[in-house]
Amino acid sequence: MHNFTPLSGLLGGALIGLATALLMVLTGRIAGISGIFGGLLSLKASDRGWRLAFVAGLLAAPLLAALGGASLPMPAMPANLAVVAIGGLLVGVGTRMSGGCTSGHGVCGTARLSTRSITATAIFMVVAIGTACGLFLFRDFS
Repeated sequence: MHNFTPLSGLLGGALIGLATALLMVLTGRIAGISGIFGGLLSLKASDRGWRLAFVAGLLAAPLLAALGGASLPMPAMPANLAVVAIGGLLVGVGTRMSGGCTSGHGVCGTARLSTRSITATAIFMVVAIGTACGLFLFRDFS
């Protein structure tokens, strides 16, 4: 772990907790990114303002961090865009099947001690660990 930065992790986690708590207190809504973004795609415009502000904040945060001097490494992307599209489709299907995304279940649902969210988060973690280990085992180190 050469990029271990406990202070930035602590501050980032505190900001995520504050944002989710404020959203719950002010709107009664859970900060699940898939649900917030999905609500933007519906024709109902009554709650579009806070959804747009939330998504704009997600996009603005790394840009502001970069302007502030933070180094933002580029993620490694597969050369084949079909792999990216299929991966995105699978994530979307999984999100719909589990009734929410990792942020909604992992951050908000577990904090509310929701059995469904704790189960979903455990499944997310097991699959993520299995995927990471599988990729590590089958990686070409030559």
